[in-house]
Amino acid sequence: MTMPLVRSTKGNKLLASVQPHAREFFEQCAEVRELKAGEVLYEEGAPVTHAIFPHEGVISLISQMESGHSVEKSSIGPEGFVGFSLIMGGGETLGRSVVQIGGTAAWVSMQDLDVALERFVCVRQFMLRYAKAHIVQLMETVACNSLHSAEQRVVRWLLHAHDRVASDHFHITQEAIASLLALRRATVNAICIDLMEAGAISYHRGEMNVVRRDILEQRSCECYRRIRIASERPLGGTATTFEATEVGSF
Repeated sequence: MTMPLVRSTKGNKLLASVQPHAREFFEQCAEVRELKAGEVLYEEGAPVTHAIFPHEGVISLISQMESGHSVEKSSIGPEGFVGFSLIMGGGETLGRSVVQIGGTAAWVSMQDLDVALERFVCVRQFMLRYAKAHIVQLMETVACNSLHSAEQRVVRWLLHAHDRVASDHFHITQEAIASLLALRRATVNAICIDLMEAGAISYHRGEMNVVRRDILEQRSCECYRRIRIASERPLGGTATTFEATEVGSF
């Protein structure tokens, strides 16, 4: 669904960070659309026709195995955009892009993005920084999936979702979380029950409420804060909740 252009950059932190003249350019060319949970934006390897800048919500980049199994490689929210392969010399998506938590997003055509990259130095700088930050997320996710417990991985995912929706409430099923993290649904159910008993969340039929974020933070692994710091670095911000531990220079 197409929406008014007046708010085409408001809500996406990356677009909001560029210089005013560049932001005005995106206001003129961007098209705001609704993102619905479960919507497939791109299949893996498909040509990228638009860069998608979420205002809120979560988009997963998913690897689909020949066996039919799938796993989330990384996720994107208002701190970034889908389609950064466009600025790295490639025109194909890096994974199946699926909306996990709905919202709205600004869509910018490949042609308009090329113009912006040529015309505005700040756009190229911010987008390259984000691309590097996303690579950090990919690497940290591999480490987390290999070394950390199922609970730590679920908590990491919930914290990132909470950061991106700007609300204590969002819709996500246990089945979806299990699929994204390559866990059994029963495992995710047991973790959610434990988190509810601890007072961290409330959950009923896909309706997730973060009640005590501080408890989730206590139960998370260092991967959460490393990914968050890397994501905020291109925007000039820091993760204030945690001590800003260095992740490595870009």
